Amino acid sequence: MIVHSHESITTLENLLSWVDLSRSSFYYKSSDGKRGAKPSVCTFRQDGTLVDDTKVIDQIKGILSQEFCCYGYHNVTDELREMGYIINHKKVYRLMKEQNLLLGKVISTSGKRQFVKHRKIEATRPMEYLCLDIKYVWVAGESRNYFLLTVLDVFTRVAIEQIFQKSIRKMDVINIFRRINSAFGIKGVTVRNDNGSQFIANDVKQFLRTAEANQEFTHIATPEENAYIEAFHSIVQREVIDRFEFQGFYEAKLTLQAHRDWYNNRRRHAALGTVPVKKWNCYFGGLLPFDTIYNLKKETISQYLTNHQTNEYICSSTPIYDTGIAQPF
Repeated sequence: MIVHSHESITTLENLLSWVDLSRSSFYYKSSDGKRGAKPSVCTFRQDGTLVDDTKVIDQIKGILSQEFCCYGYHNVTDELREMGYIINHKKVYRLMKEQNLLLGKVISTSGKRQFVKHRKIEATRPMEYLCLDIKYVWVAGESRNYFLLTVLDVFTRVAIEQIFQKSIRKMDVINIFRRINSAFGIKGVTVRNDNGSQFIANDVKQFLRTAEANQEFTHIATPEENAYIEAFHSIVQREVIDRFEFQGFYEAKLTLQAHRDWYNNRRRHAALGTVPVKKWNCYFGGLLPFDTIYNLKKETISQYLTNHQTNEYICSSTPIYDTGIAQPF
């Protein structure tokens, strides 16, 4: 610096005045890291106890995992305060941002997408491949479309999750996978979807990467690469939408819920030789050797079960997951 090279000639005060530089600027040394105080790692509760922020993050994830919950950080702050935490919205925003839990307003994407390598999925077990898509459902009484998002297990054809709303955003996709991950785990699962803005969003891709799931995208204008979910939605079209004229949102929602229950628990599928939930239960309940289940093809599973393990007994005695399918044991 020019000041240092002339310090032997005159005083530092004169040199700084000549170059019009203040003493504070001359002595300033930048420090590494972010400016300001370090963020806290604990949070006080109203009873005076101190809680680690990791527990607060778990509470936030629990709030957001509720069905239909799509809260931003202000609503999450209110929920935490009702739980007894002394916390402001700024800290909640920071914690949610660090964990990719914010309710984003803009769909952003970057980086290359992993496109499908094989057009047909060859699944060998449940929770190996999941496929999802969005379908329009016309509600005549309101003269508008609503959106139906379904997640289908390819091997068993079980519709494991479904939401029906006026709009579907990236946080809805994240929340639906959060529930699936909590119930069954999605580590190692391959998720196949098209190139809708909800699916290509960075936050969705980041969530699936964090959960160690593999996301693959179909090529543009090739619905045949996602044939299983397309087939399911064609069934919905034929059995529900073409047969009913809905006068309101809730009528449509209840009808679609009833159809999903019928599809999972009672409707017969020629490709499976049984209804989806029975095949799911047999796999997760250990009622049959897996090789037997996999090789059944178009034969029914029921003929392989003992008398006290009939299909009706399985469906009535197996714990039911809140989406209408059986839990894995």
